[in-house]
Amino acid sequence: MFKGIGVVPNWQKENMQEVIGQIKTFFGKHNVPVYVVPGREPLLHLASPIEEIQEWPQKTDMVIVLGGDGTFLRVARELAYTDLPMLGINLGHKGFLAEIEVEKLSFSLQQLINGNYQLEERMMLQTEIIRAGKSFASAICLNDVIISRGPFSRIIELDTYINNDFLESYPGDGVIIASPTGSTGYSLSAGGPVVHPALNVLVVTPICPHLLYQRSVIVDKDDLVTVTIATEYADIFLTLDGQEGFALNYNDRIRVKKAECAAKVITFADSNFYKLLHDKLI
Repeated sequence: MFKGIGVVPNWQKENMQEVIGQIKTFFGKHNVPVYVVPGREPLLHLASPIEEIQEWPQKTDMVIVLGGDGTFLRVARELAYTDLPMLGINLGHKGFLAEIEVEKLSFSLQQLINGNYQLEERMMLQTEIIRAGKSFASAICLNDVIISRGPFSRIIELDTYINNDFLESYPGDGVIIASPTGSTGYSLSAGGPVVHPALNVLVVTPICPHLLYQRSVIVDKDDLVTVTIATEYADIFLTLDGQEGFALNYNDRIRVKKAECAAKVITFADSNFYKLLHDKLI
């Protein structure tokens, strides 16, 4: 039996109070307390609930994430070092990262109580910006690291290395370094491959390269991807999961590798990645 359930809602979604009420009623019948992160302003991407969830590892066994992929990605970053598993319930559009649709809520909650679920680990990415020889910023993410030009910037050039070996100097709109989970996001739109989320690899995909060829490169989980900004006087940005961002300077080095932490995700026996691909992307 669970000692407690945490719930992180995206309060911008319709019928959120009704869905939370169903969760509270269900677990109330089993004498399991439910802790809900309250809504607050501003609502864009939800304000960070970290102060609410910092005590959850002591009083909860898992976290239910109510929303779309954006909500799931944000919560994954904030729970990464807590060891708490997440169950995503899709109230968004594509909802590729969420395990279940809201229509199957009652059935899925019963599966949880019955113990009919598995825990999967999803590889996360550790990113560090080196500026003038010193560490300028560091962060983790689940989906992807994107280095791209600004809306009014010209073509940029990004010198890319795998460990200490030069890979390519990409002229174009930027470069994506994606995890297997993130391979079905922006990387896929840029022509990258689909990678099963259980694998431990990194995918390097150029964005609109000004070259006669365009190919992604898949590298080992222990490899270090380094991108050096080789263009002066251009607006260039780094974004993590499309939610956190940094402005970059000429000669900045961005190092991306597998993070020491991982996102723990709850899945059910009928989960099938390839069926999900067909249902969501075709």
